Amino acid sequence: MGHQTINPIHGHWLLAKMGKRVLRPGGAVLTHKMIADLRIGAGDEVVELAPGLGYTAALLLLKKPLSYTGVDINQEAVEKLKVKFKEEGTSTRFICASAARSGLPSGCCDRVLGEAMLTMRANRRKLEIIKEAYRLLRPGGSYAIHELGLVPDALPEHVKETISRELELTIRVNARPLTQSEWERLLQEAGFAVQAVHKAPMRLLEPGRLLKDEGVFGLLKMGCHLLSHSEQRKRILQMRRVFRKYQEHLCAFVFVVKKK
Repeated sequence: MGHQTINPIHGHWLLAKMGKRVLRPGGAVLTHKMIADLRIGAGDEVVELAPGLGYTAALLLLKKPLSYTGVDINQEAVEKLKVKFKEEGTSTRFICASAARSGLPSGCCDRVLGEAMLTMRANRRKLEIIKEAYRLLRPGGSYAIHELGLVPDALPEHVKETISRELELTIRVNARPLTQSEWERLLQEAGFAVQAVHKAPMRLLEPGRLLKDEGVFGLLKMGCHLLSHSEQRKRILQMRRVFRKYQEHLCAFVFVVKKK
């Protein structure tokens, strides 16, 4: 019975339930680089697509933007975020909506970002979300993404398909990572000009990265949860096996692009 209820959970939510806070393929280091490149100032209005647990939202709010809006399709996540950030005041809000159809007005913000969400969608769905980011931005505004990537650029199609299929079976989402040129092509198709690219190894579940992202206390907390939840532990170890199997071809990318 436990096997049936646990397995359908998406990999990122499973990790979150086990206490993992940083659910980004390039870890906290790449998220910090992305935020630095966005150059958020006191007059900027910021929209984050799929804020999830609010890890990045907290970092963005340290920049004291004019306003912050988090858009997440998961109602439960939105309610938790409202509670978590209730002290931030009226300039901070969270709404339940699709990243591709946020319902926000066109040209309403200066910065849009999203992490670890486009990878989990087919390419046409990726493009829908990227176009929505373009619509939301004012001219000259910046959009940043932090996603799973593939290397090298010339990776054969059959290898890409094999990796995607194994990730899908393990993470329980339609994982479709792209090479650097494929990501850039999608962003440019929506009208963006690429400003900066950062790349990092995909070491999400490796001890060194876990320690760096979660800290000693966070890592101990995760360990305790995993020791007492055998089915979850089995599934997370399976995820790590797949990541290790394809580690020479998996990476994390951050792209910072500009609306022309």
